[in-house]
Amino acid sequence: MEPHRKHKVVGTTLHTCHPCRRTIPYRIYAVVHMCGIIALMYHHVHSLLTANAPIIVTCLLLFSDIVLSFMWASTTSHRLNPVHRTEYPENFASKPEDFPKLDVFICTADPYKEPPMMVVNTVLSVMAYDYPSDKISVYVSDDGGSSLTLFALMEAAEFSKHWLPFCKNNNVQDRSPEVYFSSSNSHSWTKEAEIIKLMYADMKGRVEHVVANGNVETALITCDNLRGVFDSWNYKFSRHDHPTIIQVLQNSETDMDNTEKHMMPNLIYVSREKRKVSPHHFKAGALNTLIRVSGVMTNSPILLTLDCDMYSNDPATPVRSLCYLTDPKIKSRLGYVQFPQKFIGISKNDIYACESKRLFNINMVGLDGLMGPSHVGTGCFFNRRAFFGPPSKLILPEIDELSPYRIADKSIEAQDVLALTHNVAGCIYEYNTNWGSKIGFRYGSLVEDYYTGFMLHCEGWRSIFCSPKKAAFYGDSPKCLTDVVGQQKRWAVGLLEMSLSKYSPIFYGLKLLGLLMGLGYCNSTFRPFWSIPLTVYGLLPQLALIYGVSVFPKVSDPWFWLYIFLFFGAYAQDLSDFLLEGGTYRKWWNDQRMLMIKGLSSYFFGFIEFTLKTLNLSTPKFNVTSKANNDDEQRKRYEREIFDFGISSSIFFPLTTVAIVNLVAFVCGLYGVFLCGEGLVLELMLASFAVVNCLPIYEAMVFRI
Repeated sequence: MEPHRKHKVVGTTLHTCHPCRRTIPYRIYAVVHMCGIIALMYHHVHSLLTANAPIIVTCLLLFSDIVLSFMWASTTSHRLNPVHRTEYPENFASKPEDFPKLDVFICTADPYKEPPMMVVNTVLSVMAYDYPSDKISVYVSDDGGSSLTLFALMEAAEFSKHWLPFCKNNNVQDRSPEVYFSSSNSHSWTKEAEIIKLMYADMKGRVEHVVANGNVETALITCDNLRGVFDSWNYKFSRHDHPTIIQVLQNSETDMDNTEKHMMPNLIYVSREKRKVSPHHFKAGALNTLIRVSGVMTNSPILLTLDCDMYSNDPATPVRSLCYLTDPKIKSRLGYVQFPQKFIGISKNDIYACESKRLFNINMVGLDGLMGPSHVGTGCFFNRRAFFGPPSKLILPEIDELSPYRIADKSIEAQDVLALTHNVAGCIYEYNTNWGSKIGFRYGSLVEDYYTGFMLHCEGWRSIFCSPKKAAFYGDSPKCLTDVVGQQKRWAVGLLEMSLSKYSPIFYGLKLLGLLMGLGYCNSTFRPFWSIPLTVYGLLPQLALIYGVSVFPKVSDPWFWLYIFLFFGAYAQDLSDFLLEGGTYRKWWNDQRMLMIKGLSSYFFGFIEFTLKTLNLSTPKFNVTSKANNDDEQRKRYEREIFDFGISSSIFFPLTTVAIVNLVAFVCGLYGVFLCGEGLVLELMLASFAVVNCLPIYEAMVFRI
């Protein structure tokens, strides 16, 4: 592990690292808070032995506090050695031959939930990187097997010949055309910019016309060598049952931009073979297919994985990652460089907590001081070698062409190369191989990104968190609460699959990674367990308040102040984390409120779905989150920060029940205080806290149907 000290910046320095200033105060507070937790456990045990309260009540509170204590410990592991990094891309070698080849993987699965124009903008933004174009290869995995997506990429390939030289000649920073042409600086556009805008509008119109019609008309296919490819979409073709389709849309060896001065990046469309009788392992399977297909074609040592809605916001991003990946002091054990997810279109105070600041920033900074951040599924530059076994032991793939050290020296359109790519993209290729278990992305969980990052760390790879001031990537966030909790429920099932497997961080991770890193992984893996204390503390004290029964110590009892200290201490520390990493008080409030909402909806039903799956009574599905925000009314409600619960759904039933119970308990508690002159203070405080958090739910129940 590199030393966590600030280095003197010199001309050849590529990056520096220094500890956060809050480290020592956090360590001191961790000791104090831990003593408080030990005292609380003693209080519960004493209550059980002396029968001061009903045994069932004490047991439920004890179990909830054990879960809360474990989650606090896992959170604290992020606070004991957080670090911040700075990289200096301007010091990186400027000769084109010094840049390694780069393969970019972009995954899409549904042309209606993930509009092809969104995919096109992501593709164009990475093709236009400040990087030698002939060393970039962009692979688009279309797991929906849609002719609409292929048509959109065909159009993008033609438009890119004008877009790339325009960006580089005019130093355009917004290299997603949609973002650039939607900006407010149109008054400064040149005549060339206006021409490019018209070209983009024409392309967008054709793509959206095809999507609206649901099929590609022959007259719209401008590339002669693609006409036969579109014939593959016949009556026998379905998204769950179809042959492999791999199409080279742009070849860096033969295709040049419109100036005839520069070569274009490679652009390859990949739709792997799918059969209903063969498991395809969702996104992890698609990414492993791309590793193999790219291995045969280009076999670049650096891989970038991106979601189709995460366009590049900084053309210098690849060079930033190379400041770490090419550093001879750390590169032999560096598995990947993870960038945070950033989002556009977030409401002023982020009412749905879609920034996930705690996950994408706060926790990452803490893990970076240990063995490095977890993988979050997008915006990650991988060392290809990391997918083929531990740093000290290369696990050779089944054919030599997939070896991470092989130099790909054949044309990507050579017949034998294309034949082999079709073979490795076949649905039965992985049978009796190490793919998904020892090499590539790992199978066995719906959160394949988190699982894969965890296994790489267990093998001895480390990672780096790179969070420059200018966001490297931007994506779009859900505008409806139903989409948010649905996505979180899928993640909850995947996290439970991981936490209760033989590779659980609490056993396997602690053994191989050590205490702090193992606990760091537990923080996310065991996140669905938040539903247990949220349910108990959301109902039990409130029911006691309604019936006038005490479950917490009264003000006159010294134990009362222990509860006050633990509650306010934990929230104050969480708030300080949020503010110190660039958040605001209002965003923090919405973030902790969404934790309650997700705990009583996504995590609650995630537990149920996981249990049914474990009992072979159900099979969880990988449902693609819709990124097509076409509902103007929904968008307006979101901008006004009004919760949109969407269509009626049973997923909100536990949340609504807790909201009603807390409101009734709050009224009963106030009645006890004002009429009787005394009350159950801790129970009333808890009900009051829940009522304030549930205000959007009451608003939806009263003012909207």
